[in-house]
Amino acid sequence: MQMRGTTVVTVRRGGSVAIGADGQVSLGSTVLKSDAVKLRRLADGKVLTGFAGSTADAIALFERFEAKLKEFPRNLPRAATELAKEWRTDRALRRLEAMLIAVDAEHTLLLSGTGDVLQPSDGILGIGSGGPYAVAAARALLRHTNLSAVEIVREALRVAAELDVHTNENIVVEEIACSS
Repeated sequence: MQMRGTTVVTVRRGGSVAIGADGQVSLGSTVLKSDAVKLRRLADGKVLTGFAGSTADAIALFERFEAKLKEFPRNLPRAATELAKEWRTDRALRRLEAMLIAVDAEHTLLLSGTGDVLQPSDGILGIGSGGPYAVAAARALLRHTNLSAVEIVREALRVAAELDVHTNENIVVEEIACSS
């Protein structure tokens, strides 16, 4: 049986970027934990991150990512690229099963173990089992409402929780000011 169940989504709007996650961790059809925290503030709170996948793997990645952020301060894309290169080529890291979203005042990035560092054109990203539902909801809310980034993230996660059995409504949202 595989541990699973996460939805993380991020949105930029009106001078802020918000990232949120649900709290569910599942093993097969059993909910193991309903209030897991899947978000972290790094680089003295200037970078927000969220993960989907194995918790132990994500913690290992957070530690390595924080080291890269210290090595390349104020350069999120470079730190992310260096982590992705290491993740793909390091024998131990290559086996980690997780995805990360990282945001700062200027960038929204998706990092994966295949070496991907992707930046969406619309500032919206979602990962995990409910990620596609949350992204669809966030895009519709961004286009057709005046809700803030935090409100859009919260509502998008609620929609995902209605559709994905591995997503719940124990939602945590973090926000920082941004340039867009």
